Amino acid sequence: MSYFLGIDLGTSAVKCILVANDGAVKAGHSVEYPLLTPKPGWAEQNPEDWWTGTAACIRQLLDKAGVKGEDIAGVGLSGQMHGSVFLDKELQVVRPALLWCDQRTSEECDWIENTIGKARLGELTGNRALTGFTAPKVVWLRNQEPENYARVSHLMLPKDYVRLQLTDAFGMDVADASGTLLLDVAGRRWSEEVVGELGIPMEWLPPIFESNDVAGHITASAAAATGLAEGTPVVAGGGDQACGAVGVGVVKPGIASVALGTSGVVFVHDEEYQADPEQRLHSFCHGVPGKWHRMGVMLAAGGSFQWWKNHFSAEEKKQADAEGRDVYELLTELAEQAPLGSEGLLFAPYLTGERVPYPDPKARGGFIGLNIRHTKAHLTRAVMEGITFGLRDSLELVKESGAEITELRVNGGGARSPFWRQMIADIFGAPVVTVNSTDGPAYGAAVMAASGVLKRDTSELCEEWISVVTRCEPNPANQAAYEKVYKVYRTLYPVLKDTFHQLSDLAEDQA
Repeated sequence: MSYFLGIDLGTSAVKCILVANDGAVKAGHSVEYPLLTPKPGWAEQNPEDWWTGTAACIRQLLDKAGVKGEDIAGVGLSGQMHGSVFLDKELQVVRPALLWCDQRTSEECDWIENTIGKARLGELTGNRALTGFTAPKVVWLRNQEPENYARVSHLMLPKDYVRLQLTDAFGMDVADASGTLLLDVAGRRWSEEVVGELGIPMEWLPPIFESNDVAGHITASAAAATGLAEGTPVVAGGGDQACGAVGVGVVKPGIASVALGTSGVVFVHDEEYQADPEQRLHSFCHGVPGKWHRMGVMLAAGGSFQWWKNHFSAEEKKQADAEGRDVYELLTELAEQAPLGSEGLLFAPYLTGERVPYPDPKARGGFIGLNIRHTKAHLTRAVMEGITFGLRDSLELVKESGAEITELRVNGGGARSPFWRQMIADIFGAPVVTVNSTDGPAYGAAVMAASGVLKRDTSELCEEWISVVTRCEPNPANQAAYEKVYKVYRTLYPVLKDTFHQLSDLAEDQA
């Protein structure tokens, strides 16, 4: 039997899975690597760590599964978006990559919008200049590290650096390139106007592909490093959100996905290019050839729950270790002990700034409404409710555009919790389902590999391989109660914005 290898280059680890030609997952493996935070609001990684981790992950996966490299029919890649990989003419990394969650480029974003014009930038790229995007990082390098800028010959995104190591071939898919702020998203090509206005050399940018296009083949050196067979085709792949949507079958109108990873994403498929006139939602090319998508992104969804677990859940972690259980399962059980709405307690989930609907790197988190009755159960539930309210903000923007959503496909760590799935259904007011593919972006990357190698339509493969496993409907009473709480939640950021900015400035002064 032949298999397709899906690789997802995440922020904390790389995950690799083997998918059989009937869509079944044979095995999976992951390898972690470090995240660098040299200053508050900064986030970096060494691209060499991605490649070392990926090569080790592939070798260990093949060994675990008892599969030979010759049994792999194709490779697909998914990856964290926006990260800036700067290479010199010798293809050596110039400096650590600035990641999607790095917030240092607010001045560069202002300069970009003033230089091109906010409206014109939206017409060309479908998006605003945001701190997470790639183009502001390039301008920052030019402004702050001119000696490093002078060395640059190539600009890449994280997964494309790994593909370069696998194939010696340059390339970037249109879905991931949409997040650079350098792509003509409607035309699915580099925007000569934006690139020229920003003064970025066009020769730095790689060739553009659709996600299922074969973009290279495994080299002899990569075969030796990974255990794959020389000559194995590698498709272009996509950014993690496009791959994650493909991985749960969001490839037609009416179905939206809700991704509960470190960040949180509401993603809707578009048959034609549609841009939010106010540029609150992102308008990107989809991983389905010739299609597009819109999405709203909150920066600290699962990241907020992880923060709560890491710093305030020592007892639960100890219990989980003793019982051989997942600590998040224990925290969810704790949250269930508190009533809906956490008895007047709200959590603002802006721990790393925010993107949608508030593009503000200085937004901050907080508990609002604390009183002496509140317990750890209330605080835990408030964190989960605050994350879900933040995601609903994006859904409301999607609905304002006229999109009709009949089903939400939830994926990511939070999707494992029936309690959280029901909470999402109640707060969003829409049915929530899970599907048989639980590996999200890695599975989507494998679908793209199969599509490219087998010359099969991506959407048709999704229809064949992906099916609904669980479904929960909104509880009418809970939905009505959450509507009242959500209205109060929507007032938090506008009221606290100035306070957030003052506190953020104080923290920077003290750093």
